[in-house]
Amino acid sequence: MAIFYSDTHTGCKVVGSKLEEANMARIKRRRRGTAVVETRHGILLTGGYSAGRKKPFILPGGGAERGESRFVAALRELTEETGLLPYDAKIIFRHLGKVRPTMSGEGLFQDHHTVCLVRATGHPRAGGGDAKRIDYYYPGCRVWISTTTREIIERYYEWKKRKQESDASDITDEDDSDAKDDEVGKTGDYDSDEETSNDK
Repeated sequence: MAIFYSDTHTGCKVVGSKLEEANMARIKRRRRGTAVVETRHGILLTGGYSAGRKKPFILPGGGAERGESRFVAALRELTEETGLLPYDAKIIFRHLGKVRPTMSGEGLFQDHHTVCLVRATGHPRAGGGDAKRIDYYYPGCRVWISTTTREIIERYYEWKKRKQESDASDITDEDDSDAKDDEVGKTGDYDSDEETSNDK
């Protein structure tokens, strides 16, 4: 991707730093399905561990497999992580995560979230994948959540408010053109971009 800036003396557009271009090209984009499940206890969250230490809670979900849509990935991961069985779901918005190093440290990645509002049956239980803990978010609670999770939840509350005020149209078709599967890269090299936060 070419990076341009305006030359204030000539008014011409000139190509910016080659290093910046190289850094942009190194960012691998991961398609992630993210589930918002609102219960009477609050919004469902899952939490894991890293090197024996607790990581912040995040929304259920994960990377889409090849040939799988982010919508389907959100539902699959929800079941794998919590045991819940979705019976109704819809895409409500998309969200770009933070640019972060891969787990191997050999490059950068960014999660491209498709956020889905999901209704499901069953009682959530921890244990699937990285979801070793279960908790719930509600306004004013003190649960430790990641920065990206906070951003998505805030957007969800905004979406919910608008939805209640008007008949906002839902996204019914998914466009994955913004985040293609990477041909190069190690399987499992992506940690969730949601799993860091300064908001303890």
